[in-house]
Amino acid sequence: MQSGPTLEIASERSGDAIVLTPKGDVDMAKSPLLRKAIGDAMKPAPARLVLDLSAVSYMDSSGLATLVEALQNSRKSNVTLALCALTPRVRSILEIARLNTVFSLFESREKALAS
Repeated sequence: MQSGPTLEIASERSGDAIVLTPKGDVDMAKSPLLRKAIGDAMKPAPARLVLDLSAVSYMDSSGLATLVEALQNSRKSNVTLALCALTPRVRSILEIARLNTVFSLFESREKALAS
């Protein structure tokens, strides 16, 4: 059995923020990779964590659960969490789950970093 492509996650510091940019689908097989990257980025806790989702074309419920867990952990650590540059498909998944009212969403990375 051949495994599918992995989830590439770029991490960079921008001022007092850490920006994570996952590239690929966030599904049950790959959401643990995103969960680990978010956990690693939160140690030590930055002032802000920005998830640039511009390169995520698909996200299933396990991906949504990972984002909700990240939001809960960021609140416990007093870290501002922002999601930015959502593809239409990922944005619609958040809207269907009504999570668009829970997360801070921004059109672009620049707007998320300026918030």
